[in-house]
Amino acid sequence: MCAGVEIEGQEKAARIYFPVTTAMLPVLMKDGSVVNLPWGARREENAGNDGRRRWPEGGWARLESVKSGRWNAYEPVPVKIPARGYMEKDNEGRSHWFKLESGEYIQGLVASIGEERRVYVVTIETPPQFAQVHDRWPRIVGRTADE
Repeated sequence: MCAGVEIEGQEKAARIYFPVTTAMLPVLMKDGSVVNLPWGARREENAGNDGRRRWPEGGWARLESVKSGRWNAYEPVPVKIPARGYMEKDNEGRSHWFKLESGEYIQGLVASIGEERRVYVVTIETPPQFAQVHDRWPRIVGRTADE
């Protein structure tokens, strides 16, 4: 389900892991700008002052739920996450890193509540060749806006 993302750093690649509460991902917006946004929401950081949940818990958005409108309340915007690779954990807790090719991006979804924004990794069903690793997989897209 993409528990880690490797991005190009200024001096070397940096690895960002979802469980870290301060995790932020770079997001390539449609206008070409890159902004860093908090990656999803964790249970312990997600309650509002009134005790109600504000953000969808986790760091992922199933493509089917996006298409069915379940994210509409968060004014979802499709974005690309410029990454060198991503990490999945298998059922035994072992990490597996997967490299992205030039021109490939992880698809993200920017969700908004008022002025606050967060990014979620869009997931699809796992390709059959990786079924032994995890049951959800990040959606990989190309250079064009409609991919």
